[in-house]
Amino acid sequence: MSTEQCDFLIIGAGIAGASAAARLAEHGSVVLLERESQPGYHATGRSAATWEPSYGPHSVRKLILASEKFLRNPPDGYGDGASFLSPRGFMATFRADQKEEMEQEFEDIRPTSPDVRILNQQESLDRVPILDPAYVSASLYSDLAQDIDVHRLHQSYLQIIKTNGGTLTVNADVTAISRCAAGGDWFVETPKVGSFCAPILVNAGGAWCDEIAQLAGIDAIGLEPRRRNAVLIPGPEDYDVSDWPMLGGSDPGFYFKPDAGRLMVSPEDAIPSPPCDARPDEMDIAIAIDRFETATTMTVRRPEHSWAGLRSFVADEMLVAGFDPDPTNSGFFWLTGQGGFGIETSPAISLIASCMIRGLEFPQIVADFGLDATDLAPGRLMES
Repeated sequence: MSTEQCDFLIIGAGIAGASAAARLAEHGSVVLLERESQPGYHATGRSAATWEPSYGPHSVRKLILASEKFLRNPPDGYGDGASFLSPRGFMATFRADQKEEMEQEFEDIRPTSPDVRILNQQESLDRVPILDPAYVSASLYSDLAQDIDVHRLHQSYLQIIKTNGGTLTVNADVTAISRCAAGGDWFVETPKVGSFCAPILVNAGGAWCDEIAQLAGIDAIGLEPRRRNAVLIPGPEDYDVSDWPMLGGSDPGFYFKPDAGRLMVSPEDAIPSPPCDARPDEMDIAIAIDRFETATTMTVRRPEHSWAGLRSFVADEMLVAGFDPDPTNSGFFWLTGQGGFGIETSPAISLIASCMIRGLEFPQIVADFGLDATDLAPGRLMES
């Protein structure tokens, strides 16, 4: 097979790689490689699909907020122009012995969810009637959380790539990466779909990013994939759950949210795992159901479907976007560490990646939230 040449070669067609490819396809030739038979098979297709401005570390929240405008009012060409968001709301429940924790969380999330308010027990039960009053004493509630139409968002990125002449190549399991010459283009080999060459190689392979780097002879950054389990259960027969908020609790952690008349439940676990096609663990699903039953008056008799996905983190749990700091690895761009935030931060992180890769200034729309390139640089993870 001949070698395909392009300006930007991106490994991984999940939300990170697809969104970056969409941005870059407007400025040069793009090839997006995906090892599976379809894009978004792993973490992207297994997301809880929520835009929540008070979720995660404070640095990540800035990326979430910087992505809101795009998600609410997509630029021309992205989908049909309709918002990728729809109202959901979020409720955090607390037991009577967690009053101090509730007050701390209230202060923590107010800067990014200024509408947050404390609901007493009855107000909490009015919003979600299946809550057990013997367990839930009060809650925090915000209207700002939104559902994200993940499939439509991901597909819109892929359509932009196609519209601008870019290529998505599936079944492209990368087995070797080298330089054509010292400081030259990156040469990527796959057993099924041939080889590819580009001056810019974007490592957006999700849980496999460290392995991809090592194929190129580049030091890993300490990426840790963590498995999260989820189960779908029937909704309560006596209630319409469609307008219920996403609801979570802590110590022990759990959350559940409406899903087409049913409820998606998770133990909010984060179990270290090697990169793999994650499968649900029976014990973890049992834990999820037990925590749900403890916090509610429901008994789960017929779980309908369970699944798991890998959420990949680096040490400080901030996302990674930047060129490798070793000058001998010029043109190798890290785009990883999305954790559980990849969908809701994809507009901002893809814009950052596109600007960095093209040698432009850090985007002002993100800088306005108090971030700069050093916050995302892979080099921060390699400092002693």
